[in-house]
Amino acid sequence: MTSQRPIQSLTVTELQQAHEDLIHQYKALQAKNLSFDLTRGKPAPEQLDLANAMLTLPGQETYRDQAGVDTRNYGGLTGLRELREMFAELLNVDVELLIAAGNSSLEIMHDLIAYSLLYGTADSPRPWSKEEKISFLAPVPGYDRHFAICESFGINLIPVPMNADGPDLNTVKKLVADDATIKGIWCVPTYSNPTGVTITEEIARELVAMPTAADDFRIIWDNAYAVHTLVEHAPKALDILSYAHEAGHPNRPFVVASTSKITFAGAGVAFFASSQANQAWYQKHLSKKSIGPDKINQLRHVLFFKDAQGVLTHMEKHRDILKPKFDALLAILDERLGGAEVAQWTQPEGGYFVSLDVVPGTAKRTVELAKAAGIALTGAGSAFPYKNDPNDTNIRLAPSFPSLQEVKEAMDGVATCVLLAAVEHQLVK
Repeated sequence: MTSQRPIQSLTVTELQQAHEDLIHQYKALQAKNLSFDLTRGKPAPEQLDLANAMLTLPGQETYRDQAGVDTRNYGGLTGLRELREMFAELLNVDVELLIAAGNSSLEIMHDLIAYSLLYGTADSPRPWSKEEKISFLAPVPGYDRHFAICESFGINLIPVPMNADGPDLNTVKKLVADDATIKGIWCVPTYSNPTGVTITEEIARELVAMPTAADDFRIIWDNAYAVHTLVEHAPKALDILSYAHEAGHPNRPFVVASTSKITFAGAGVAFFASSQANQAWYQKHLSKKSIGPDKINQLRHVLFFKDAQGVLTHMEKHRDILKPKFDALLAILDERLGGAEVAQWTQPEGGYFVSLDVVPGTAKRTVELAKAAGIALTGAGSAFPYKNDPNDTNIRLAPSFPSLQEVKEAMDGVATCVLLAAVEHQLVK
């Protein structure tokens, strides 16, 4: 499509010519035999290389923590204190309310839901599984793996809009005020997946203070991208546990995070922070499945980073790799789609994703066209519960894993697919 005029302003003849031009471009795209993957927010090999020095740690002579504990042996359910102190500072939580666990925050979130279903929470009159119905609020667009946990347990998901400052409070408050089946809400507070939204302190305070029909309502506060900034400074993590304590609902937030996109994605450390009552509840059930986490890996992280500033310095190196890819993606979207009025997209200051909204009714077609041209995108609707985007408009873009040149080639191809799908849609209206 050579014109940057809005497609809605084109005559039928002009649309037909644009369609012919785009078909020609698309066939040329297919002839390149591309094989690019923009489906998931995976760190690129160069990012993983940043932590390669960890592979030689802790070393044969260094296997005790600061307290002299032999990390090679059993025990230590709450993890190494020096690592907890480091990430308590970064996550803005009390170290006494934080534990360092295994490599997966997703596993912690899965267990939080499973324990609640099996035993009930610290505030539950009975196990959630004994309730007639259980629901969770799902800000959309949102994180598909959050939704998958609920879907796997048969927990009903209720979509709520995600605004520029966080979940839509008016909708959330109305839903939770009278419906005791609603037991929680999923939140990614910093650089939300996939929109990049950072929840404001005002919204956070409202979430912990609002009246809920369920006394055991929980906020799963997945701070996965707390330090993953694309600008010079990430916003300070909100002290959600203190807000909840002040509001009289200390047990409401479950805070999780990990180093999965900081060091090694498959060999990081996950963290769980919550009230004393919630920690006692969680550790009671955790102790039945684990005698302790991988303390050697935790010590490896302590020795590598040394302190919280060491983490932030390391993340600057990640930013140097990631930012050019995001800049290239956004520049191509602006150049190719800016004047055609066929799409809108986020311009995140951190995290791993760009959320692209195409002409309603064309997201699936766009993904289909891209796949046939060798460009793998996350399935349309993936950022919605049950993969059901009612407007068929949202596509999550993940530029982290491919090289910079691959991002440029892939996004130019994606732009062609967006335009072709939009023109096809306009021709049949």
